[in-house]
Amino acid sequence: MSIPQRIQEILDTIPENVTLVAVSKTKPNEDILEAYNSGYRIFGENKPQELTRKYNELPKDIKWHMIGHLQSNKVKYIAPFVSLIHAVDSFKLLKEINKQAAKNERVIDCLMQFHIADEETKFGLDINEAREIFNSDDYKNLQNIRIVGVMGMATYTDDETQIRSEFKNLKSIYSTLKEEYYADEDGFAEISMGMSGDYNLAIEEGSSMIRVGSTIFGARNYANK
Repeated sequence: MSIPQRIQEILDTIPENVTLVAVSKTKPNEDILEAYNSGYRIFGENKPQELTRKYNELPKDIKWHMIGHLQSNKVKYIAPFVSLIHAVDSFKLLKEINKQAAKNERVIDCLMQFHIADEETKFGLDINEAREIFNSDDYKNLQNIRIVGVMGMATYTDDETQIRSEFKNLKSIYSTLKEEYYADEDGFAEISMGMSGDYNLAIEEGSSMIRVGSTIFGARNYANK
């Protein structure tokens, strides 16, 4: 089955209101172009340098999502073009995104990342840390970022009950923040959760955006960076 066929197969089985991010990290331009030439435009990368290179080499109407952990000193590379940053896990990072967006005369859409997994290796905020950010005067002065929702990664496990519980937790965090801070903002609407192995569970628990790589492109190719 070709890459476009795999994308279409996923699109045919998910609700229309769920966005599919085709995760193209470690994949060559040829694979992305195969999807692009079939009409797909939304791709996700997890390394700023690789993302920047692909942006420079590939068609400019692609909507690039930065899905991985982002260091503050790397924001400048992607700020001119990135469509959505999924993994904002600190106020320091958010302020740097705002700074670089201003330099590029842009407003950059961002998702706040929450730690929902039973794994210390995962990054993310908790609800109280998010409240501290949103309640601060510094946050209110950020004019070049727009928070459009939340993002989280479930534990890597075969226990569907645990995965479902973690997705429920993220949906609850989203609902709380929506009620407390974004009740009048239609733009705060995204729950980015679910990957190749668990996106169906994520959708059942309220995901509006899934990040799917290996199901579309095959196993990661770490030799091709």
